[in-house]
Amino acid sequence: MLIADQKKYTVEDYLMLEEGVPFQLINYDLITSPSPLSIHQQVLYALSEIIVLYNIKHGRQGQWLYAPMDVKFDDGNVVQPDILYIAEDRKKELIKHRIEGAPDLIIEILSPSNAYYDLRQKKDVYEKYGVKEYIIIDPIQQNADLYALKSGVYVLAQKVQLTETLKSVLLPVFDIEVSTLFK
Repeated sequence: MLIADQKKYTVEDYLMLEEGVPFQLINYDLITSPSPLSIHQQVLYALSEIIVLYNIKHGRQGQWLYAPMDVKFDDGNVVQPDILYIAEDRKKELIKHRIEGAPDLIIEILSPSNAYYDLRQKKDVYEKYGVKEYIIIDPIQQNADLYALKSGVYVLAQKVQLTETLKSVLLPVFDIEVSTLFK
């Protein structure tokens, strides 16, 4: 098929899909992937525990949401980040039936089927629309990268290995000991 003949999908097409189908709309293309590997889910669970403990210790000061949760950036980009955070003062602005606009923080856990999109296309969308902090967890390499938005461009603020601690730039004392994600 010629590129000129390929259909570009919009949010209207996306919303016509059956609820729960494993699609995301990235740059006007419908992208599907199989369910995550068990290591992905184990890391997601470990991150959930860290978030719960953070909220207990520091008080809930925003909204954490988990996939599947649509985040609409524009007519050609509706994605489902693994974890997202919206600051308290922005909740009413962004939380509708879906999230409409850029969350403050997004965490993606890489899988073989989604790594390209998380590292390239989705990262570009997050940067373009102003997600302030983007954390990428790599279960295979057992490390994490934290990108912070500076003057509209992502800067690699931290690259942490298995024995190190990732420290959020956005949320005070939201720290992730990387080794705890892979037990």
